[in-house]
Formats: sequence, structure tokens, C-alpha cells
Amino acid sequence: MTKKWMRIIHRYLGFFLIGVMIVYSLSGVVLIFRNTDFLKSETKVEKTIKPNLNGEAIGRALKIKRFRAEKTEGDLVLFKNGQYNKTTGLAEYTNKELPYVLNRMTHLHKATSAEPLFWLNVFSGVSLFFFAISSFWMFMPKTKIFKKGMYFTAFGVVLTIIMLFI
Repeated sequence: MTKKWMRIIHRYLGFFLIGVMIVYSLSGVVLIFRNTDFLKSETKVEKTIKPNLNGEAIGRALKIKRFRAEKTEGDLVLFKNGQYNKTTGLAEYTNKELPYVLNRMTHLHKATSAEPLFWLNVFSGVSLFFFAISSFWMFMPKTKIFKKGMYFTAFGVVLTIIMLFI
């Protein structure tokens, strides 16, 4: 009876996860290149913030991660891809972003527990765990395929653990 239910749940959960995993896999591949300009487009940004800010305060006001002022020339604070005028508070810089749809897709991987996507991530993770475990009910344990499959499973676990520490 357990085998029958495992197979049924595995089948329909698998069909559901195909849709979810297509999106996750594409966004995961894009995230691999997040430290490059791959697929990103430039946009010019002009933003007026509080005048007379220094260093990290400028980065916080502009919401730029890892902000670092490179040098100051008179009233201008120069930073990577832009500048900030201390007197007027005008900041001009170039921002590089993924296209809107890809940006939203990659947000799936970065969702925190404070966001609604958190539930999709938890459900997907638990479902994938079930999917992996329930696959052992697809073959009879004494068959050649099952035994060979166990070697592949062990190899997958060992390879992943090795890759974690390289």
C-alpha cells in the first residue's frame, strides 16, 4: 500500500515540480553569473539625497551594496560608476540590472522568511526531498537496477560533499 501511494504522490508531485524547477533552474544558472555583467543592461540614475553625506551614508541613501567612495574632488565624491555632489545632494551613477523578468526569477533564490516567496521555497525544498526519497520506491530493492542506482546515489552524495569543501 505504501509503495502504491509513494508512486502516485511521486508522479503528480513530479509533474508539479517540473514547472517550478524550470523557473528555478533558469534563475539558478543566471545567478551563477551574478558577479558579471552577463545579461545585464545599464541604466543611468540621477537621485537627489541629503547633502553633506560621507562614505557609508551615501551608500545607504543610494541603496548600493558594498559602497566605497574612491576619492573626493572638491564637492564631488567619486565612486564606482558614479559621483555624488555634497553641496546639492545630487548623485549620478550607472546601474546594471537584469531584465525585469529575470530579476524577479532570481529573487526566488534570495527570498527571506519575511517575504511570501519564502513559502514556495520551503514547499519546493520539502517536495524535492520527498521526491528524492520516494524515488527509492520506484524499483524493487533486490533488482539489478536498484542496486546500481544505489551506487549512483552514493556517488552523487560523495561528489556533492567533496565539492562543498573545494
